[in-house]
Amino acid sequence: MAAHRSVVVLLLIPLAVVAVPAAAAAAEASFETVYAFGDSFTDTGNTHSTTGPYSFGYVSSPPYGATFFHRSTNRYSDGRLVVDFLTDRLSLPGFLPPYLSPAAANATHGVNFAVAGATAIEHDFFAKNNLSVDITPQSIMTELAWFEAHLRRSPAAARAVGDALFWVGEIGANDYAYSFMAATTIHQDQIRTMAVDRVTTFIEGLPLTGCLPLTMTLARPEDRDNISCAATVNEQSHAHNRHLQASLRRLRQRHPAAVIAYADYYAAHLAVMTSPARYGFTEPFKTCCGAGGGAYNFEIFSTCGSPEVTTACAQPAKYVNWDGVHMTEAMYRVVAGMFFQDGRYCKPPFSTLLARRKKGH
Repeated sequence: MAAHRSVVVLLLIPLAVVAVPAAAAAAEASFETVYAFGDSFTDTGNTHSTTGPYSFGYVSSPPYGATFFHRSTNRYSDGRLVVDFLTDRLSLPGFLPPYLSPAAANATHGVNFAVAGATAIEHDFFAKNNLSVDITPQSIMTELAWFEAHLRRSPAAARAVGDALFWVGEIGANDYAYSFMAATTIHQDQIRTMAVDRVTTFIEGLPLTGCLPLTMTLARPEDRDNISCAATVNEQSHAHNRHLQASLRRLRQRHPAAVIAYADYYAAHLAVMTSPARYGFTEPFKTCCGAGGGAYNFEIFSTCGSPEVTTACAQPAKYVNWDGVHMTEAMYRVVAGMFFQDGRYCKPPFSTLLARRKKGH
């Protein structure tokens, strides 16, 4: 990216960042191009059932996509993701095509490079530690390589890259999840340092991963915080984000011309989990598309879309969690509103981003 003129605005969510180039355009309709990076919280179709992460390999099957698209689009939700609401907020004509789809070759308003299961740390690291089984081979650096290939393939896109908005979505949670399988040989501090280093090379931030049904099912019953989530896992996410924000401060100092915004997914998620009814949710913990009943309605060997789970709950809009790891469209809509309309969860506020772009133009 450094080879192109850039004034980058970065928006950090779960593990996310939004970057806006300096030579930005005018009007509140603002950015005409968005490039997205991240994992399954942002992936709009680069992953299919045959390539998805272990235990969540049914994203191409119903009831994924049932709420909005009425069919699977290979998004890990019942409908739209935060990045989809971003393109709507910017009044772009449609959703970002996934890089691996034929539509990406002729895309004029951006491309989505995110891949479900992608890590911040390169795949080689996990392979060397015998953790490569059922792990998605793509990392954030793979996505960057795809982005560079896209620019080489499209001279027009390369010329306009300085006017694009870069969204670096949640990335890094998978690094911690994979490392749990070798907890005695890979310390979490090592994962945090390596993941933050990779992400800030590119930029980005984590949600309350301790509040996911998968996490709470696997965590010890006594490992709970004041919102009834897995305490040690939430602290891990919090520590990751502290390190990330420190790195962003250094990044801003190195690139004073860039506009770097941090979308605080952790704080947004915490606000919802603290007062779910305020945001329209009656089921903050239970999985909408899952099996097993109980407090979480989650079985790791009978996940959404599998032959055992072909239907979802009757009212997804009342649920925070969709399949045990990913959110419902309703939750993504709430988070998007907090990022793009409520100035408390994006720093600087998204409206300030757009105003600076208009003024700079």
